Amino acid sequence: MSRNVKAHILLILVTLVWGATFVQIKDALREISPLLFNAVRMALAAMVLALLYRSHLPRLDWRIVRTGMIVGFFLWLGYAFQTTGLQFTTPAKSAFLTGVSVVLVPVFLTIFWRRTIRRWSVVGVLSAFIGLFLLTVPAGPASSWGDFASVNKGDWLTMICAVAFAFQIISIGRAAEQYPFQSLSVIQISTAAALMLATAPMLETLHVIWSARVIAAILVTGLLGLAAAFTIQAWAQQFISPTNAGLIFALEPVFAWITSYVLLGERLGWRAAFGALLILAGLLFSELLGAARRAETVPSAA
Repeated sequence: MSRNVKAHILLILVTLVWGATFVQIKDALREISPLLFNAVRMALAAMVLALLYRSHLPRLDWRIVRTGMIVGFFLWLGYAFQTTGLQFTTPAKSAFLTGVSVVLVPVFLTIFWRRTIRRWSVVGVLSAFIGLFLLTVPAGPASSWGDFASVNKGDWLTMICAVAFAFQIISIGRAAEQYPFQSLSVIQISTAAALMLATAPMLETLHVIWSARVIAAILVTGLLGLAAAFTIQAWAQQFISPTNAGLIFALEPVFAWITSYVLLGERLGWRAAFGALLILAGLLFSELLGAARRAETVPSAA
């Protein structure tokens, strides 16, 4: 089996893990507060990555540390809003809304870095935003666009998380042009873990029951979803184009919905399902047809 084929298979498995863990995290949040959960799993991932990439750490300088901390700030912000929002919304909706971060990348590159946005990227953005509206805003009276008052707190928080993850995608991509991915991975996750530990007591009422489900969720998401996934991604994307990687990662909300349907019986109504389909189409348009030369990779936000 060629390295290219192995890389594709491993990235698909990583994406499956990311998608499936939305349900596991949702279940664990019944017994642990979201920021504390993130802090513990990120601290675990940071220690594992520091051990794996220990040969890179002696070569760190202030520029790498500063850049990694900026990326880590957006990672912290994205996970804080995503996991907190997951308490109030469903796993499938959370995954599809988080996926909007991918189509936000060319928009923000155009606005803040004056990059040229391609025609198909515009189509992808419009498709994703129409889908976002249909997925989150229930149908209202016949004379209105929808019942905006019924959009739940979790959906709003997850939409903010998508904005944060879009900036994380851009910042890690720009940083990866200059610095080793291994060093950046350790610094960004360590920064996010430290910020979670510092802000959790201020932003939430800390609580935890150290049950089997909580411990399992921390181990799976910390070791597989963060530490192993970052390592596999770093290796696999040497042999896969960013466009192909982006298309694989677009499967994440699909895997999340399938897992949620099988384990929780989650069903999307016709309006929400069509919205989810438009978001997925937007990801495909943006990544397959609108992929431009831009300074970012496409890591996941699950």
